[in-house]
Amino acid sequence: MAMAALRREGRRFATPLLSSPVRSSVISHSQEELPNGVRSISTQIVRNRMKSVKNIQKITKAMKMVAASKLRAVQTRTENSRGLWQPFTALLGDAPSVDVKKSVIVTISSDKGLCGGINSTSVKISRILHKLSSGPEKETKYVILGEKAKAQLIRDSKQDISLSITELQKNPLNYTQVSVLADDILKNVEFDALKIVFNNVPKLLLQWTFAPTCYAIMERESEAGGKLGELDSYEIEGAETKGEVLQNLAEFQFSCILFNGVLENACSEQGARMSAMDSSSRNAGDMLDRLTLTYNRTRQASITTELIEIISGASALEG
Repeated sequence: MAMAALRREGRRFATPLLSSPVRSSVISHSQEELPNGVRSISTQIVRNRMKSVKNIQKITKAMKMVAASKLRAVQTRTENSRGLWQPFTALLGDAPSVDVKKSVIVTISSDKGLCGGINSTSVKISRILHKLSSGPEKETKYVILGEKAKAQLIRDSKQDISLSITELQKNPLNYTQVSVLADDILKNVEFDALKIVFNNVPKLLLQWTFAPTCYAIMERESEAGGKLGELDSYEIEGAETKGEVLQNLAEFQFSCILFNGVLENACSEQGARMSAMDSSSRNAGDMLDRLTLTYNRTRQASITTELIEIISGASALEG
């Protein structure tokens, strides 16, 4: 009863006390001295901010789990696809520094973001290869697979883009679909050398950019004087000539590398998204801790202010 009466009396005298210029100057001076304006922060604003950060943390954790499940699904297919193109590279060779007149750079990227800097890295490597392959009598074009690489390369290299394909990973891809895509590229784009740029995953959550090269067997055969090293030791049966058989092998090599590149890039995307969402969840937790500390300080400051007002009112009554 006594505390209730004291509170009522304190409220009666609080208004004139706070309205006095001396009291106002003391409060404003104390608020200026406090760091980050602790007393001026509303607890409701801090609670709303904490609620939004908690919701963001829930979303990032869910996205991490989804990326982990997709990564497990594509990882086995990616490892199996590596055995398709590696024997062809050992047989036909890989010459990244080959000097030809017409070069095509096939850049593979993702259609969605929130996966770190893997798309920026692919675009950066593609631009470097384009600069190295360009010259006064040379022509270098882009073939883009993925929305993110298209959005970046179209800014400064729109005239060099020969073909652009998006929404590749909307549905799970198989080799038949990628071989049709490779056939479209071979028919619609003229080239002497093809360089495929994609993100490789040698280990989980570790990526680097890989750029194997495929180029026309007929031109290689003519430049080598009709001899292609160890390939001359093989006997070719049938009505087809040696050049036609080797050209078919080169086209099959391109489709195999493209298939592996799409899967490797999808695996890199999910791994990078998983890592990015994990970092986002931890950052949201740190922000939530700071907001909780700010909320507790604000609440304690408001309680202290009320106690000071009550004590001041009681002192005024006694005086």
